[in-house]
Amino acid sequence: MDYDLNESQTMLKKTARDFLSQECPKSLVKQMAKDDRGYPSELWHKMANLGWLGLVFPEKYGGSGGNLLDLLVLCEEMGRACTPGPFFSTVILGGMAILEAADEPHKKALLPGIIDGSVLATLALIEPNGGQFGYDINLEAVANSDGYIINGSKIFVPDAHIANYIVCATRSDKGTTLFLINARQPGIKITVLKTLADDKQSEVVFNNVNLSKNDVLGAAGKGEEPLRRVLDKAAIAKCAEMVGGAQHVLEMTVDYVKQRVQFGRAVGAFQAVQHHCANMVVYVDTSRLLTYRAGWMLSEGIPCHKEVAMAKAWISDAYRKVTILGHQCIGGVGFMEDHDLPLYSKRAKSAEIAFGDAEFNREVVATEMKL
Repeated sequence: MDYDLNESQTMLKKTARDFLSQECPKSLVKQMAKDDRGYPSELWHKMANLGWLGLVFPEKYGGSGGNLLDLLVLCEEMGRACTPGPFFSTVILGGMAILEAADEPHKKALLPGIIDGSVLATLALIEPNGGQFGYDINLEAVANSDGYIINGSKIFVPDAHIANYIVCATRSDKGTTLFLINARQPGIKITVLKTLADDKQSEVVFNNVNLSKNDVLGAAGKGEEPLRRVLDKAAIAKCAEMVGGAQHVLEMTVDYVKQRVQFGRAVGAFQAVQHHCANMVVYVDTSRLLTYRAGWMLSEGIPCHKEVAMAKAWISDAYRKVTILGHQCIGGVGFMEDHDLPLYSKRAKSAEIAFGDAEFNREVVATEMKL
């Protein structure tokens, strides 16, 4: 595999870096953490105008026809900037679920709106009693003469409070079934949860929600395979976000220890601090290599469930460790909310458990090894 970015990816990386540094300062990120919606509409529409929302969607729906590696380049820059907003939930979770599972009429009706920024979507997967990380689907879709009715709840649904549509994973008499649900439909109650990273996760409660057969994405009982593909892509996209965040923490820390003087010399001159920074480099570079290897395999259609789990297992630990080492090197000021470092340490903890933490993904790797 060639790990170098091609010309278009290099341009995308530079454009994203320049745009986010100007349009998404940390002051805005901190402001949006306290905002009810969680993102500024102006930033969202500017991202849409840049073509970011349609990056991985086919041209026939209005997208750019890019591949997953292109998306990872963008996600790394967004993770570096702690970009607020529903990009991950709408493009990667909701949008890709529609692309992977839906029939052509659903794709033509929904994907152009996602691409131009007028439609927000998300994926409801995790359940309170759904086993480890809620991946066991127990929310039942009961068939009736008119279609289906669902009762129950999903938790940690990203950006559900602002979504127009929710792709909901259910268990029907035919197996795993994905539904496209209008988020404002009667019988749905959405409650934003208080989280460490203020990342707008919600509980979604369904109370006698009636759905028609036209609300099924694809075919009833055929949702497991497209859902697995979406989750693999989402997990590796989350890894790319984490790599971008970890890279920025590394740079922030190295700059600080070169300038901060204690006992007559720069803090970076002390061996303990040097070793901390060296460990951070190791964590960041290995994380990037694992992420882009798995991303390349996914984009090429090569089976890589194990490689995705390996990347997520490693980076779940690595990003958290990088932020801890950053706190140790920077010291007390790095724990203050006015400093940027807490933004990253909070996101590291949140991202650590998204799509399974290190322990969960090590189990996946062991299973793929048939142990």
